[in-house]
Formats: sequence, C-alpha cells, structure tokens
Amino acid sequence: MTTCCVVGLGYIGLPTAAVLANNGHRVIGVDVNADVVATVNEGCIHIVEPDLDQAVAAAVASGALSAQLTTAPADVFLIAVPTPFRSGADGIPQPNIDYVLTPTAARAVAPVLRPGNLVLLESTSPVGTTERVAHVIYEASGLNCLQLHIAYCPERVLPGRILQELISNDRVIGGLTPAAAAAGQAFYATFCHGELLSTTARTAELVKLTENSFRDVNIAFANELSLVCDHLAINVRELIRLANHHPRVNVLQPGCGVGGHCIAVDPWFIAAAAPFCTPLIQSARRVNDGKSRWVIEQVQARAAALEDQLGRPARIGCLGLAFKPDVDDLRESPALHITTELLVAGLNVLACEPNLSDHPTIKLHALEQVLAEADLLVFPLAHSPFKSLDLSGRAVFDLCGVTEQDGSV
Repeated sequence: MTTCCVVGLGYIGLPTAAVLANNGHRVIGVDVNADVVATVNEGCIHIVEPDLDQAVAAAVASGALSAQLTTAPADVFLIAVPTPFRSGADGIPQPNIDYVLTPTAARAVAPVLRPGNLVLLESTSPVGTTERVAHVIYEASGLNCLQLHIAYCPERVLPGRILQELISNDRVIGGLTPAAAAAGQAFYATFCHGELLSTTARTAELVKLTENSFRDVNIAFANELSLVCDHLAINVRELIRLANHHPRVNVLQPGCGVGGHCIAVDPWFIAAAAPFCTPLIQSARRVNDGKSRWVIEQVQARAAALEDQLGRPARIGCLGLAFKPDVDDLRESPALHITTELLVAGLNVLACEPNLSDHPTIKLHALEQVLAEADLLVFPLAHSPFKSLDLSGRAVFDLCGVTEQDGSV
C-alpha cells in the first residue's frame, strides 16, 4: 500500500485525498488550520462539494485517511496549496508562490523525504515554479534529482464535479526528469481513468495557464457582446443561441465577470512572465473585470430610479456571492465584489448565499426574506434554488440567464 501525504486540504487537496484513500492508498492529509484538521478527522468536510462528505466519511471510517498539522514520511507527496497574486508594476499582477515554497509546503516536506520519493506539485503555478520547489527541497533535504522524483501535474477539475473529474479527466504530468514524469504517470494511473500525458515541468505549467487563459479570452468576448447588446437593445442570450447554430461557432455565455482561483488569476501568470507578448490576454482580463464594474453602475442607476418611484431608498437583493453556481467558493468572486461595492456605496443590500451559513463582513439573509423585502432582485449567478422562482411582476436584473427558460449560465 502506497502512503501519500497531501499538503493542503482545501478545494483540491481534500477531494484528492479522499479519492486516493478510497482507491487503495493510505493518506495523511496536512493543513495549517487546526479546525480543518479536526473536521476531517471527524469524517466531516469544511467546503461545499457534491458527494465529498460521503467520500471523506468513508475514507476516515476505513482508516485510510487521517489529518494532521505536520508532514510525515510517505512514498508520495502531493502539494495543493494556494497560489494567489499580488499587485505589480504596469498594472500586471504578479504571481505569489510563497505558500508553495514556505515552511508549510516545500520546506515542510523536505525533512521527511527519503530516496525514491515522488513529489508532485498540483498548485496552479507560473512557469519555473517546479524548478524552484526542487531547489528548495534539494537544499533542505540534502537529496538530489537522481534520488527524488519531482513533477508538476495541474488539477483540471470543475467545482461541483471534482470527485468525478479527478478520476475521469486526462492529466498532464511534467517531470523535471523523464524518470520523474514516468513515476508521476504510474502514480496517477492508480486512480485516474483519463489519458496520462507526459512532458516537461515547464510545459505542464504553461499548459494549465493556457487552458484557463483560453477560457478567459472566450468569456471576455461573450461579456463584451453583452455590453454591445445592452447598448443596441438586443437579447444577448438569443443572439448567442442563434450564432451558435453555425457549425464552427461556439460563443460562451456572458456573466457578471469571471471568478474562481484559476480563470481569474492564471492569465496574469502568463502576462507577468511575458508582458510585451500578451496584449490579448491582458485585454481579456480587463474586459472581464470591467464587466463587474459595469454591473455595479447599472445596479446603482436602477436603485436610484426605484428610489424616485418609491420615495425611499430601494432595497437591493443580491442573490449569490460565490464565483459559480452551487458552490461556496468565494475566491475572486465577481458576485462578492459587486455586493461588497454596493454596500460600500451605501445601498440597502440584502445579500443571500444559500451555500454559506455566514460571512465575516456581509450579513446574509434567507432567500425567502430577500424575495419578500427586496425591491430589485439582482442575480449575479444561477444557484439551483434560484431557477424555479416565480419572478413575474418583479424588478429583476438577470446577469446569468436565471430567468431564461433553460437557466443557462
């Protein structure tokens, strides 16, 4: 039985740990948050993801999964920690890989490594990060590239379908050496049914960034079309539906911006590495961020018009704070940004997020209360509970197609 040490029990690490544990591996989950460790050891979860509660409960009950605050000796080490960005020069945010390199990840793994171990980085990372991880590990452990296998294998999963896609999706494994890539392939073959493609670590790092930048650029086109359609009084979703009948056209659906840790972040990783080669990527990022600003201005204008009609400040129901439907993930969420900015601007906002019980800075309201009290209903995203609502006669600002018959987003 292979022992795996999964560093980081967040949106990717915990599902991965559960999948590994339920596929014949002994898994030690490591997290710096004591509450997370205690929750997992109780067989419970701290994030919203379909079927994850059952998977974790089964893995813990079988003894295949346990959690702790520190790393431990293992055969395979998998690093899945955040890689946010920080502000940079010329308006281009810079990648922050401190979580990957600091004592909570690479430096924490190094002291317990043994010859023959496999170290896998799954965190979305700028090109060259795996090499930097290896340098930290070699320096701290005294081992070298002939004694350790170090590779990069980015996750490619969709929140809401993580458990299925961890198993079914193809994977790209980039080794610092051919032997490391082969070792990575052999490991992922123990639980992945998709095709396992090997390459260099640098190529694998850019593959991940390319995938999400491609989506960001295409979403930007849809979001820009939505602005054009608003200006020309055209239904953008009807426009896209008809255009997509062309055999070689597949326009995506617009929204209130772009969120999540990947699509809203990864394009900047490419732009930061090659700022003079990436005008399209940078423009797409600004279009998508600009859509959120446009939404804020639209809500403010509609609230002002309602105030004139009502003779009092309008109550604005903001329905959804997460970055996509049916999850609780707030990372880089345009819906959260929009709601926060409306509150800062002094509007009377009733926020509703059915996947959260509370929020540190925003008071959350039950859906029933928002529907009963709000003068204007703003739908930044289409959570499932929002799709069957009777909204006839209501003032609605629909940014996600929740009022459309198919509810597409």
